[in-house]
Amino acid sequence: MTGKSNSSPLDKLGLRSSLDCALHMPIRYEDETKLSTIAEAIGSFGGLTYQVQGYVIRQEVMFRPRRQLLVQIRDDDGQELFLRWLNFYPSQQKQMSMGTHLRVRGEVRDGYYGPEMVHPVVKAVTPDAPLPSTLTPTYSTVAGVSQTVIRKAIAKAIQDPDLQTSLKEFLPNELIAKTFPGLSIPTLISALHTLHQPSKSDDLESIQNRTHPAWRRVQLEELLAQQISLQQARQKRLKRQAVSMSSVPLEGGVLSQFIKSLPFDLTEAQKKVWQEIIQDLSRAYPMNRLLQGDVGSGKTVIAALAALHAIDHGCQAAIMAPTEILAEQHYRKLKLWLEPLGVKIAWLTGSLKVKEKREAQEQIASGSAHLVIGTHALIQEGVEFAKLGFAVIDEQHRFGVKQRLQLQQKIDDVEVHCHQLMMSATPIPRTLAMTFYADLEVSVIDELPPGRRPIVTKLVKNERRQEVVGGLLAELAKGRQVYWVCPLIEESDTLQLKTAVETHEALVRALPNVKIGLVHGRLKSQEKNSVMQSFVSGDIQILVATTVIEVGVDVPNASLMVIEHAERFGYAQLHQLRGRVGRGSAESVCILLYGQELSLAAKERLQTLKETQDGFLIAERDLALRGPGELLGSKQSGDAMLRFIDLQKEQWLIEKTQQLSVALLSNYPEIAEQHLSRWLGSRAEYLKA
Repeated sequence: MTGKSNSSPLDKLGLRSSLDCALHMPIRYEDETKLSTIAEAIGSFGGLTYQVQGYVIRQEVMFRPRRQLLVQIRDDDGQELFLRWLNFYPSQQKQMSMGTHLRVRGEVRDGYYGPEMVHPVVKAVTPDAPLPSTLTPTYSTVAGVSQTVIRKAIAKAIQDPDLQTSLKEFLPNELIAKTFPGLSIPTLISALHTLHQPSKSDDLESIQNRTHPAWRRVQLEELLAQQISLQQARQKRLKRQAVSMSSVPLEGGVLSQFIKSLPFDLTEAQKKVWQEIIQDLSRAYPMNRLLQGDVGSGKTVIAALAALHAIDHGCQAAIMAPTEILAEQHYRKLKLWLEPLGVKIAWLTGSLKVKEKREAQEQIASGSAHLVIGTHALIQEGVEFAKLGFAVIDEQHRFGVKQRLQLQQKIDDVEVHCHQLMMSATPIPRTLAMTFYADLEVSVIDELPPGRRPIVTKLVKNERRQEVVGGLLAELAKGRQVYWVCPLIEESDTLQLKTAVETHEALVRALPNVKIGLVHGRLKSQEKNSVMQSFVSGDIQILVATTVIEVGVDVPNASLMVIEHAERFGYAQLHQLRGRVGRGSAESVCILLYGQELSLAAKERLQTLKETQDGFLIAERDLALRGPGELLGSKQSGDAMLRFIDLQKEQWLIEKTQQLSVALLSNYPEIAEQHLSRWLGSRAEYLKA
């Protein structure tokens, strides 16, 4: 790592060294190497961008139809062009004073006063000022940091002798050539020069769409570091010691009793997954498995089987969930299933009273609690397990990477480590599984329990909400229950949306003989739990809620879900919310109420939800829309790790780089360590979660 930059504005972008600057890649490029006449620009309307120059012959601030700055320039041929700004500063007016010679770049269109450019890029230059010989990069930035400041810092950085040293080549050429036959990959420093200062002869299209060999080198470097880290994490895990449990249930144990007591048969998919997990638990190193299954597929039963298997082998088990509602759902269900078998369950959340929390901690520390269920409270100070051999992290993407690490560090004994099962109802796209989850074994429950029927999804305009309200009565007449979900708790000045409180009041007025409850995140835990239990027991017929009910709520009698302002929700949220119904044998319906103004993205999202219930397809669309950061929970870690690669487009590169990482670790371990240190440093720890 090279010396720190003295430019404080760059600190806002995290650009504190020459290496940071060199790796701050352009988001697009401007071609300022060509100069057209105003006549040429005017003669070619149609969305094209031109660069022209001329003298300012007029400058005026106008107030009709709104305040705007109008500047007129004339070139040496006598051709004139208007420049117009709807937002401007006094400094711009000063820069474009009468008689100043300007070079301007923008799209020419037909305006009210004649041909014009709106908000063009402007430079005050002499008429004979030379044109740039390279394309001009544009970088992502923040308020207070100009493109000029960033460009100067990066231009200086890539000439820094220390940078040349820190980016020296050490990846074996023969290994790269063997992994990528026929692909000419430049050196890293050469690639960075090309990307920051591409020449007119470079293929701009391939640079813009990130398929140029220079991009391939940068993508390869970063992806290779990530894959090496994951391979190392896997190798370290295989060397750790964990409690080895038998690969078949112990005769007469609580697991065997539980299996016999189940009122249903496991699906074939559940049986397959259970066999994968019990084989993992039989090994002497810790399991690190991700269990994926769509909403309602029966993941909780699998978690219970694995927990009981650990208990049969003298270990404690824990289940950690991201919300108290989901944690309590697990607690109530597992208490009903397991306490008759003699399994002692401890309940631990942040909302417990001091005395209750202390009692739970004592049960956990003494080992009298066989199974511990709770929220983030499980990883807080004061929680010590007697012998924790197995842990479930439910809806694992809802936890930050640091939090998952905390749980691992909390439960890891110096000698014996804990088997971990992560569960998610949000399927992980294959490309994410290959990159960020490459250290995990992955199991999938791709089959719903028998009797479950597909959920019918309908798109309904908000203006027809009265019809929807009327339709609730028909559903209630069958003895069914209804969810009505809203995106906000109370009225917002910026988002004039129907809120949970307002909707609850409106439904109470419209349906005076119906029992209607309200639950949202600002209620105290006790109030929230009371309302939820009334809904579970059937005392409440309609539950108006915010997204606190997104995961974990299991009410088989609920057969209708109405989602208010559905266009405001993302793919994963809509899919999760929809999964709250369809959990019984009755036909279930999800109504997506939407407003008048829909963006193209919102239309596509709602249409996709209407047409499919395939969680994997929805997850792929979600990845394309939001990128990996939010799906992974890496927002909490502050870094999504891969900045330069499109996971959906570059699957072939991921596969090749995986091969290269294995070869490097096997044959060149010192080089692999050098590469990892250069690219990730301490961030590599996050990849071991």
